[in-house]
Amino acid sequence: MRIVVCLVSLLIALSAQAADVAAGKSGYSVCSACHGPSGAGMQSMNSPRLTGQFDWYLKSQIQAFKDGARGGPGDVYGAQMRPMAMVLANDAAVDNVVAYIGTLTAPVSAPTVKGDLTAGKQLYADCVECHGAKAEGNAAKKAPRLADQEDWYLVRQVQNFKNGVRGGNSADENVKQMKTKLTKLANDQAINNVVVYIRSLK
Repeated sequence: MRIVVCLVSLLIALSAQAADVAAGKSGYSVCSACHGPSGAGMQSMNSPRLTGQFDWYLKSQIQAFKDGARGGPGDVYGAQMRPMAMVLANDAAVDNVVAYIGTLTAPVSAPTVKGDLTAGKQLYADCVECHGAKAEGNAAKKAPRLADQEDWYLVRQVQNFKNGVRGGNSADENVKQMKTKLTKLANDQAINNVVVYIRSLK
């Protein structure tokens, strides 16, 4: 009997900790102005696609903005996101919004970047270890999903890693490994090539 009571208590506790999607929908109203009502992202607002991304990654990036690991000096567009992240006052609020994002669907946008698909495939070989053969991401490697992400956003983030805008903050430990993987992306054309290949993956 005591075991049953303990199990019931545990289930109740887990249920209480479950994210509140309805509250997340309300909290997402702030996010929708830039990321769109379906989480598809908007180039005009410099905001990436959120739909289809891992919940753990969304949480980690919101926390990075709140902590100042992202959105610091040199990160013009990240600086726009930081005050928005601060609106989510606690972990529960973040969990709620991320849970709501998980319910959203949106079609993939049309490509905006041009490049050499074959050359991009060769370059992407260095990315497979962390991001997967289909750019599906890997939680164990703390690597986000890249497939379906906005191509212009991927280009900017690679440039940010190369320029130290991302991964340069001492609090941003999880992304420092990215800089060592980008040595073969020697110029903008190489970046475009690998991004075009990523966008070809499903």
